[in-house]
Amino acid sequence: MRVLFTAYPERTHFLLMAPLAWALRTAGHEVRFASQPKFTGEITQAGLTAVPVGRDRDLWQILSRDPAWLGQSDKGGMPLPYDVADLPDEEITWEYLRDGYAAQVDRWHKTSNVPMVADLVEFARNWQPDLVVWEPLTYAGAIAAEAVGAAHVRLLFGIDMYGVAREHFLRLAAQQPEGARTDPMAEWLGGYARKYGFAFGEQLITGQATVDLVPECLQRRAGGLDYLPLRYVPYGGPAVVPAWLRRPPAKPRVALTLGLSTTGHGGEYAVGVQDVLDSLGDLEIEVVATIAEAEQRKLARIPDNTTVASFLPLDALAATCDAVIHHAGFGTLATTALRGLPQLTLPWDNDGPALADGVARAGAGLVLNPKEATGADVRDSLLKLLSDPGIRQGAAGLRDRMLDQPAPNAMVATLERFAAERRRPAGAVSGG
Repeated sequence: MRVLFTAYPERTHFLLMAPLAWALRTAGHEVRFASQPKFTGEITQAGLTAVPVGRDRDLWQILSRDPAWLGQSDKGGMPLPYDVADLPDEEITWEYLRDGYAAQVDRWHKTSNVPMVADLVEFARNWQPDLVVWEPLTYAGAIAAEAVGAAHVRLLFGIDMYGVAREHFLRLAAQQPEGARTDPMAEWLGGYARKYGFAFGEQLITGQATVDLVPECLQRRAGGLDYLPLRYVPYGGPAVVPAWLRRPPAKPRVALTLGLSTTGHGGEYAVGVQDVLDSLGDLEIEVVATIAEAEQRKLARIPDNTTVASFLPLDALAATCDAVIHHAGFGTLATTALRGLPQLTLPWDNDGPALADGVARAGAGLVLNPKEATGADVRDSLLKLLSDPGIRQGAAGLRDRMLDQPAPNAMVATLERFAAERRRPAGAVSGG
């Protein structure tokens, strides 16, 4: 079959999608990966065939000028209105969801999708994919799939804040007077449905099914959606394992990694790196800190027990470690969990706090607020991680839950059946 992957140009999202694309390709299927033209190099560097669509438009350029553009709380976490995934039902209001959706359609979703839609639909009409796999905010993928009758799934690699928010929205919309049920998402995506000759349905927002990389013990799912569990496979792009990393460490090794996305887009770490390194400097451990070069230049000193690198393949590094300190980005968190390692998380952005809380609930790690934590707090928490057998046992349990999920190769047959069942003639009404 022909499988079209698509995502707006966000590197961390692409890296999480690549293993499934490889699995389908090595199973003999034709695979293409579509994104904006500037992202072509990232796709081809991973050995996949790129399809440049639309024009380049960078959400991060807007965020660099206005960090509050997406409406994130000053307490961090998920942007509005998707932060309702963290709230009890009784605190969620119709007005908050309605207004939040209206803001995000204009600020976020149009910015990421409008530049791609027309070209993506044109490519899909010419290439006729059987299945489209789209990143959960790349609604252009769902539009293109519906326009040509292809089966389509979201590939989810974080808390399903989008599905949960939509579930609450539909619940509260049904309670409103019929003339007051404003639906910004349906109005926006419905316009594309009319343009390309199909009926609007919820599958344009949440897919016909959802392939989910997050183990259920960490996830927050929406009722009524079809979730297909998939095991996370670490992939961080081209990498080299240096000779020193291939040798067993002489002391307990701890990795410190605070992510690539924020600094790669001109931001700063939420925690004081110098304070953290200083606090760990007299411990009988080896610290390996992967720190962006811009942040390295801010360091006044590097303790004797610390090795600083701009980048190391995290899976290779984690394999030599006793614990990992990190920012709770899903790729880092999942790579650490797959190695059965205790983790100290310092989450701030997006769904990091929710994922970190899930790790703590699973008994696999500890959580600190990076805006409040001192180096001494990090030191104390790390010493607990290294000495508490219960946390190591919890980490082993989380690893086992992740390994219980089907690997990408095993997912291929599921997607083959799904595509055969859901593929329909272009223009026919979807049953999703």
